Amino acid sequence: MADHYEVLGVSRDASTDEIKKAYRRLARELHPDVNPSEDAAERFKDVTHAYDVLSDPNERQRYDSGGGQGGMGGFGNFGDVFETFFGQGFGGGGRGPRSRTARGDDAMIRVDIELAEVIFGAKREVTVNTAVLCNTCQGSCCQPGTSPVTCDLCSGTGQVQRQVRSLFGNVVTAHPCGSCQGFGTIIEHPCIDCGGKGRVRERRTMNIDVPSGIDTGTRMQMRGGGEVGPGGGPNGDLFIEFRVMHHDVFSRDGDDLLATVQVGMVDAILGADSKVTGLDGEVAFEVPAGSQSGDVITVRGRGIQGLHSTTRGDLRVAVQVVTPTKLSSRERDLVRQLQALRKDPAPTLGEFQQGFFGKMRDRFFRAG
Repeated sequence: MADHYEVLGVSRDASTDEIKKAYRRLARELHPDVNPSEDAAERFKDVTHAYDVLSDPNERQRYDSGGGQGGMGGFGNFGDVFETFFGQGFGGGGRGPRSRTARGDDAMIRVDIELAEVIFGAKREVTVNTAVLCNTCQGSCCQPGTSPVTCDLCSGTGQVQRQVRSLFGNVVTAHPCGSCQGFGTIIEHPCIDCGGKGRVRERRTMNIDVPSGIDTGTRMQMRGGGEVGPGGGPNGDLFIEFRVMHHDVFSRDGDDLLATVQVGMVDAILGADSKVTGLDGEVAFEVPAGSQSGDVITVRGRGIQGLHSTTRGDLRVAVQVVTPTKLSSRERDLVRQLQALRKDPAPTLGEFQQGFFGKMRDRFFRAG
């Protein structure tokens, strides 16, 4: 079998572009539609086979490392045979030229949000690095004032026919045209701004609505917010994954907010009205008389507005009674008087308790 490089008339260190140009020149000369002679048909098969091998980097490497013998010699390869029977069929009954236009890829970004933004939802501005339509060519891939031209090798079909010898005899198969890469047209003057892709990469800023009630890991889909496709094809979708940031005072249990309030010993004994600053303004509630550490006070409707809902969860506040560590002489005297009046029993061992924080946690999740 003739050396592929000799068939195409190029050196062994020829570049991919040089190989392609040599193939296009010979194909125009030898194609059966141009030159119907038997000799030209045979040479055209050799030229096409040589181009198929040398235009594929992996095939070319195997050919070079194998001492100049590629594929299965004059019998083609099993891929051609099975492609004939199960793919493109006899006589080149292919699927026609492929489109330069395709749907763009989906994209995903992650957005950090504050717990306060979760209560009612919020509007956020996000920046994404994405593919957008080329303003110069508007997706045509061509330099303004020009347009694709019909491939003179495949006459716009996007395919070329090749006769190969196989175990089943001589068969004719259709393959993507090596000159136009199967598009049926050639862009002779690609857009200089997008390089003939019809799209460019750009940082784009957009406004999004953060839904109320979302949690870490929640994803939102924005249809058409992803990358524009090659050749100005339709946009893919944009997926936004949210992460709710840690808050030093409040945490959440579903749509409920959780917090801890420190109550003085006297207020715990006698009860008191209390006000705290919540995530959405001031919250007023009553500390009942006789409150114990770990008791939970529930403020209805001051939690988080549920996802796709108009109702809010509750604010659950755990009481932590703070015992004073420093007392004046007068205060100590008053406490001793109270001690004498109360005559509480001496401390004794009781049933094992999990401790304040474990007790408070359990009461949190039982409350409501």
